[in-house]
Amino acid sequence: MLPTFIKKLLFGQKEAEEKAKLEQQKKEILFKANEEALKIKQEAEQDARKTINESMEIEKRLARKEQQLENQTAQILQEKKLIEQERLQIQTVKGDYEEKREAILVKLEKVAQLTKDQARNLLLQGWEEKLKADIAKKIKEAEEETKRKSEDKAKAILVDAMRYGATDYVAEYTLSVIHLPNEEYKGRIIGKDGRNVRAFELATGVDVDLEEEGIIRLSSFDAVRREIARISLERLIKDGRIQPQRIEEIVSKVKEEINQMIYRAGEDLTHRVGLFNLPTQITQMLGRFKYRYSYGQNMILHTLEETRIGVALAHELKADVNTVKLGCLLHDIGKVVTDKEGSHVELGVELLQKLRFPQKVVDCVASHHEDVPFPSIEAVIVYIADAVSGGRPGARHEDLQEYIKRIKTIEDAAKLKKGVKEAYALQAGRELRVAVIPSEISDDEAVILAEKIKKELETKFEVFPGQIKITIIREFRAETSTKI
Repeated sequence: MLPTFIKKLLFGQKEAEEKAKLEQQKKEILFKANEEALKIKQEAEQDARKTINESMEIEKRLARKEQQLENQTAQILQEKKLIEQERLQIQTVKGDYEEKREAILVKLEKVAQLTKDQARNLLLQGWEEKLKADIAKKIKEAEEETKRKSEDKAKAILVDAMRYGATDYVAEYTLSVIHLPNEEYKGRIIGKDGRNVRAFELATGVDVDLEEEGIIRLSSFDAVRREIARISLERLIKDGRIQPQRIEEIVSKVKEEINQMIYRAGEDLTHRVGLFNLPTQITQMLGRFKYRYSYGQNMILHTLEETRIGVALAHELKADVNTVKLGCLLHDIGKVVTDKEGSHVELGVELLQKLRFPQKVVDCVASHHEDVPFPSIEAVIVYIADAVSGGRPGARHEDLQEYIKRIKTIEDAAKLKKGVKEAYALQAGRELRVAVIPSEISDDEAVILAEKIKKELETKFEVFPGQIKITIIREFRAETSTKI
């Protein structure tokens, strides 16, 4: 054991050593801090000197720019002053010229004893008398030249416009032919006692000809009915289930699809002539042109051809192209309005006014058959384009139009009677099949209805090739469905 005083002595010595060590560390830290502060100060001084030098350089450049601007301003002011002096000199010279001119005119008036206006008129009268014969001759020559050139120009414009009217559309036939896989299908299509073929003809309104081997011919004056029948029969043959109920289901479904096809045909027509976003009702009605004929000329073919001719004429004559385009496209729209009576011009005008088409377009439709005076150059162009398209050789056939009119007259004689559901003219109008609503027409009333239709047809057709066979079809069905 060490004595207490030795322990204290040793402890004090150790404490002194640690204290000295801390002092030494403190000095080193202070030295490093001073060195770092000096370095930072030097860098700051360098950055400050650099910034001052850059500022001085910028000030020098600004001073030079200001000096250049002042010099340019002074130069501009000097040029402006010179221009003003020249303008004053010009005004002075002009004033002197006017004074001298007036003085000369006054002297001339005194000498001639005529005023300025009198002298001018006298001079013109003298020359007019002298050149009267020459002027008349020139005017006559100019009129003849203008007439000759205008006729040549008009012919050139029409020929060029007709060139634009050429289309690649092929008109539909009035007969559709379906090829059968084998002869066995004819028996299935006819059905027991002919019930299938009767159901098919009643549902579609077409005449079915089974006489030729390997094919079936479908004939109808109405191209829509014929197309529905063709597609329906092809599907029935492919499906294999040929019976009255299945026939009605497929025909009903095909009718809906044909309506969609008609809309697409109308949309295609509008796009081909460069018109978009027309009302849906108008597009649907234009699609009916695909199955509509005017004097044997397909309406889509005629409308497309006429619109192209009209647009070409409008460009040549600097007319409103959009108005002509719409007028040509819609001029026959009344021909597919079936729910009202009247001429196609009146029906078309009424429809376009209802849909709020521009009045200039309505006027083109109203005057395209010269029912009213032409209100604008656009209306004249639509009339000319229609005449060129319909009047070219081979475009139209009067006989076919009269035939279609006769067939529709036969059908309308039955359709307008109370209780009639459908009426179809078959065999080129020699047979009329009328389907009635069983709840409205009894068996006895059906006999009376047939007699009424016969008398009306005899009244409307005093002379008709052959006889018209009238068949009233009254079919009663009872249908129900289970809960599941």
